[in-house]
Amino acid sequence: MIRKHFAGVAASALAMAVTAQAFAGTVTTDGADIVVKTKGGLEVATTDKEFSFKLGGRLQADYSQFDGLYTDNGNSADAAYFRRAFLELSGVLYTDWAYTISYDFSHNAGSSDDGYFDEASMAYNGFKPVSIKFGRFDPDFGLEKATSSKWVTAPERNAAYDLIDWANGHQNGLGLQASSTFADSFYASAGVFAKDNNDTDGDSVKQVNGRFVFAPMHDSGNVLHFGVNVASRDVSDTVFDARYRSRLGMRGVETLGGNDAGPNGNRPLLGGANNSPAGSYDTDTAFGLEAAFAMGPASIQGEYISRKTKADSDAFEDIKGHGFYVQGAYTITGESRGYKVGKFDAIKPQNKSIGAWEVFYRYDSMTVEDDNITTASATRDVGDAEAKVHNLGVNWYANEAVKISAAYVKAKADNVTNANGDDDGDGFVMRAQYVF
Repeated sequence: MIRKHFAGVAASALAMAVTAQAFAGTVTTDGADIVVKTKGGLEVATTDKEFSFKLGGRLQADYSQFDGLYTDNGNSADAAYFRRAFLELSGVLYTDWAYTISYDFSHNAGSSDDGYFDEASMAYNGFKPVSIKFGRFDPDFGLEKATSSKWVTAPERNAAYDLIDWANGHQNGLGLQASSTFADSFYASAGVFAKDNNDTDGDSVKQVNGRFVFAPMHDSGNVLHFGVNVASRDVSDTVFDARYRSRLGMRGVETLGGNDAGPNGNRPLLGGANNSPAGSYDTDTAFGLEAAFAMGPASIQGEYISRKTKADSDAFEDIKGHGFYVQGAYTITGESRGYKVGKFDAIKPQNKSIGAWEVFYRYDSMTVEDDNITTASATRDVGDAEAKVHNLGVNWYANEAVKISAAYVKAKADNVTNANGDDDGDGFVMRAQYVF
């Protein structure tokens, strides 16, 4: 019989021996100490659930083509790249401890100096239902952000998130977060993060995040979801990136992990400036509301987001931005979107021959007010900048591991153009995804 306290070593040895994914059932040793699951990755666990080890990952290969506002000269460009190439390791130690390590081989996360980790964290779950998590991970903010990139509906999350990329995006510092799902219908989290940007004294920028969700209906195909989010960071005495800008749903204009549009890619600047001088601003605050409803194969969701960068000098004005999106989706083969309190989950095909087919439409809108802009430039007029994006697409869930997506994206802006004077653009993106 394999002794329980050797389970972690045995799990690691077994994982190293497996070189290919298999889709099989469950295998149990004679001593009933270890269970091995190979359906959708490799998972090894003791039957008492004291130790576990799971090896998985995701690969998302994108091809996109776009023109107009999406390029500097307005001519058509394309991009072929790995949006994500994650190898993920997670598990449980001594029942109450959990770990997650996710490394991004596409290099869209992290940096060469800090490592390309999408996540590297530990969690203590001994204070049930509260979980305390620490390490490197994305701050908690928003419904689409909480939903895994594997199972968000459109290839890219809503464009309004670009206004608050610091609030829920990758961070190379460390964070501490407490979260809980309780009474079946509630989720709450609160966290503090030390970012990799420093003030003039070398003190790291501190950020706090909070999220609260109420989901009185929380089963797949029967969802009613409401949420509120807040994030704030202290940017006083800090040289920081105060830009309000967006790729407008087209990642290929500027990305890592492969080919993009290069110097001709246009990521419109709606307000703010990079390397804002220390002492120019005081706090950067984001606020969000979220709602979703799903019944059977149909779902609708939306979020409202606002941001304010408060001036700390008479030489500067506050910068304000807000945006929202509304999205509708329908699975024409009848499957429902999975749901766990606080986030949507995978669609699992019922018919193994044809898979599951989903169609969707999303409308994104954002507005930025920056009174620091008093003179028009070649690409930015005086006054509020606005941008609107239409997303129309289809997803084919061939099976539980393979998903193929295609989407048409159309953007229109006011008071913002490319170098050629274009204020609108069209694009098309395809994604092939494999998860295990």
